[in-house]
Amino acid sequence: MTFELTASMMCAYYGNLEKEVRELDEGGIDSFHIDIMDGRYVPNYAMSLNDMCYIRSATQKPLDVHLMVEHPNNRISLFLKNLHPGDTVYIHPEAEYHPSTTLQAIIDAGMIPGIAINPGTSVETVFEMLRIVDKVLVMSVNPGNAGQMYLPYVGYKIAKLLHLKDEMGFGLYWDGACSADRICEFAPKGVRGFVLGSTLLFGKGRPYGEIIQDIRHLRF
Repeated sequence: MTFELTASMMCAYYGNLEKEVRELDEGGIDSFHIDIMDGRYVPNYAMSLNDMCYIRSATQKPLDVHLMVEHPNNRISLFLKNLHPGDTVYIHPEAEYHPSTTLQAIIDAGMIPGIAINPGTSVETVFEMLRIVDKVLVMSVNPGNAGQMYLPYVGYKIAKLLHLKDEMGFGLYWDGACSADRICEFAPKGVRGFVLGSTLLFGKGRPYGEIIQDIRHLRF
């Protein structure tokens, strides 16, 4: 069974970011997840535009840019002009008055449009947008900080989205508290990719390549 693995770079060691990117790249990571936080939409600051630009220059792998910011349409061009066609940009629908306008800007720039769904956001409130996005990132924890507890009711939401993904034409991705057990449970059900952070990838004292290979050979 194949599934995508993306590294949550807010969990990386910033004392040597070049080495982190290189070792993840060589270790077989599929993409790099960039969490941009403004301290308003979420109660924290994380990665910056400059962090994103550096990682974009340091790898040929795709970026997944997760905008946890208020009114992303006001600044979306700053991000889009520094990305490559085929990179993914996720927005939170609640953060924008007219999220479809922001998604159209992402599409027009040649990027992959996505929405991120918070644990408290129902499928029904984003139903129409499912028709115009290529990716749906389901947050299994409240956004803003790494290392939070998994919220088990998110599994019911994923079940609803799995029933819709083929009809609506989107891929489903998991973000937050991503353990081996979660991958073993949800990859066979149709979740396409998983964001790896401090639960499974970072801070383990082992080469990233070894960890990534172990994840790819999990028994289902």
